[in-house]
Amino acid sequence: MKTILVTATEDSTGKTAVALALARLAAERGLSVGYMKPKGTRLQSNVGKTLDEDPMLARELLDLDAEMHDLEPVVYSPTFIEQAIRGREDPDEIREQVRESFDSLADGKDLMVVEGGGRLTTGGIVNLTDPEVADLLDAEVLLISEYERGGDVDDVLAGVADVRERSGSQNEPDTTDENGDRLLGVLFNAVSDASFDDLETEVAPFLEARGVPVLGVVPRDQSLAGVTVADLAAELSAEQLNDAPGDAFVERFLVGAMSGDSALRHLRRTKDAALVTGGDRPDLQRVALEAPGVKVLILTGGFRPPGAVLGTAEQKGVPVLLVQSDTLTTVERAEDVIRSGRTRDAETVETMRGLLHDHADVDAILGATDSDDSDE
Repeated sequence: MKTILVTATEDSTGKTAVALALARLAAERGLSVGYMKPKGTRLQSNVGKTLDEDPMLARELLDLDAEMHDLEPVVYSPTFIEQAIRGREDPDEIREQVRESFDSLADGKDLMVVEGGGRLTTGGIVNLTDPEVADLLDAEVLLISEYERGGDVDDVLAGVADVRERSGSQNEPDTTDENGDRLLGVLFNAVSDASFDDLETEVAPFLEARGVPVLGVVPRDQSLAGVTVADLAAELSAEQLNDAPGDAFVERFLVGAMSGDSALRHLRRTKDAALVTGGDRPDLQRVALEAPGVKVLILTGGFRPPGAVLGTAEQKGVPVLLVQSDTLTTVERAEDVIRSGRTRDAETVETMRGLLHDHADVDAILGATDSDDSDE
């Protein structure tokens, strides 16, 4: 049996979509595939229990007959972290729990896809970072990163070093190379058109020369990179104050807490953004409507803007949303919507499946695993 742990240099890199898409690609090859996310980090309340949305989606899409407590043995919540800091969680017991759940899920499988939690370092409080999970479960590591500028390579190399530093204590020949290296390779995801050529012609060869396999450069797909204004309005329970269309995509949020002049300089440098500001800041609202990268105004505190602002927004086709919550709460909720938007449904995973098929070395990632492995 082969085990692949999918981790990332930072949050919100499309890790879940990649993990589930790889599982679907493996299933299409006739493999029996299992899934696990040892540390639940993308939490929501469900029937009185706090659970991670990702294993729930995996169970549905992969048709898994598995209990949630095995798919997600550790609920990595703020309460859990506080208890661990106070010495009330035993790292050895937790590792044993993860191992037992994994063994149960892996029984009879040709391939196990293990999803990391948050980012590479999540879980260090209980000695369960993603490299430590890989060592515990004898897994190869696929490291996902986004790329916007050359400095992002520093994060990739730091992640690679962390994976390789942790390798060695439980290595077996069939899951590591002759040097005991668990790193399967790096996959760059959501790469913009402006960065794509530079990444393929310069960065990838640089990493390969350092012994870091680059297993794919996946282009940015707008449907995976953000959410539409209409979806955002629904998730925030917002009232739309004008008739502008809600089909524009939003990928980032700006908090309007600055003066009009300085705001305009900043807003002109952004794109596909939502400005979140108090409804009582018409000066900032007017400035934001001059910036082509601002796709929606989200006004907080229940304050309605002047009619002149609404008229300008209508003319420019910019939706104006009104929420009752304060600015900080609204931004936190909106960012949660963006993060969950990458893996919100089967359609998203299917889109990623196609992207991996076309832009990643799926053969190298899945390796020589076949349906006979489980019988050996």
